[in-house]
Amino acid sequence: MKNLEMDRDSDVFQDALAEEKRIRAMLHSIQGIGSGKLRQLIARFGNACNAWHHLEEDPWSKEEPWLQKISQKRKVLDPSEVEARLHAQGINIVIPEENGYPALLRQLADAPPLLYYKGQLSAGKESLAIVGARKATPYGRAAAEALAKEIAEEGIIVVSGLARGIDTAAHRGALAGQGITWAVMGCGLSFMYPPENQKLAEEIMANHGVLWSEFAPETPPEPQLFPVRNRLISGMSRGVVVVEAALKSGALITVDFALEQGREVFAVPGPIFSQVSKGPNHLIRQGAKLIEGFQDICSEIPAFAEGRDSSTNKETKSIESTNNGQDKREPQISREQEKILGMLSDIPCHIDQIMLNSEIAPEQIPLVLLELQLAGRIEQLPGQLYVLAYKS
Repeated sequence: MKNLEMDRDSDVFQDALAEEKRIRAMLHSIQGIGSGKLRQLIARFGNACNAWHHLEEDPWSKEEPWLQKISQKRKVLDPSEVEARLHAQGINIVIPEENGYPALLRQLADAPPLLYYKGQLSAGKESLAIVGARKATPYGRAAAEALAKEIAEEGIIVVSGLARGIDTAAHRGALAGQGITWAVMGCGLSFMYPPENQKLAEEIMANHGVLWSEFAPETPPEPQLFPVRNRLISGMSRGVVVVEAALKSGALITVDFALEQGREVFAVPGPIFSQVSKGPNHLIRQGAKLIEGFQDICSEIPAFAEGRDSSTNKETKSIESTNNGQDKREPQISREQEKILGMLSDIPCHIDQIMLNSEIAPEQIPLVLLELQLAGRIEQLPGQLYVLAYKS
């Protein structure tokens, strides 16, 4: 792996990236190996490929039963077979080191090491979540649909959970606005929940949208999984809009995640006699922005007000500069890679410090770090720390 071509468009690098994705999916297919344990493996070994091939050489593998389980599965599991099963179901995977991975989600410490998806990726676009009660009133459904339509017409992705009620209205509104909408599932993509939204899911995918899940495809819908997926809804989004919710509800759990993640929180006011208005009305009293339309959101999120297409343009330019801006003295080293190599030494450096001082777009840094790891130029230590690789 140390002789990989540095150009991310090269066949060698793309093959290595594909192998990394296959192995992450295979490890994730082992019962009991969720996103958290997969993150631990990657933090320990630098990437999943190293973990898969060198796990038994590490004394750590003898200390943890779940690591011993992986060692046993190495004898019977084949990454290509796992990939073939995904392909047969039309399921793809994307990892944080790729541009197609949701950029805002990538910045979180607990970002899934891989996401399963169906549909078409839309890198570089802004996104906003709309969530709310499953047992929504006609007022709530109408408000969610109208707001989602307005947001979609502005070129912003509408994110929700494909649940009954407000979520369904939000997705339908985005489609009515001829925009893109993302549905984050509380189960694996082999299932459709709720089943009556099968047609809606197909419409989402047919209109450049995505069905997302961090759960292995065979994971059935279970109550404890929905709060877990709610952090992805807020994590993918610049802000969260609550349209109808009880005081104790999944929508308010999403708000809690949003606040922890530094996202904006908005609420649509409702009638004081309605139980499902108590949630958003409470949020407004607590300081959430009361909104009646998209302009109210724009006033709180500068990225929306300053030209919604700018993020796409910046990402395109960044990709072009990465592909074309190679150092003439070392044609295999990009400017971004050279900057990071210049920051590192044998003293561990945290990824946050790299993001702060490298002057590289934050969403590009994980991919550049993976390139350097695969090329054998740097090593990742536990805790998202990086050092220069020792050269013999």
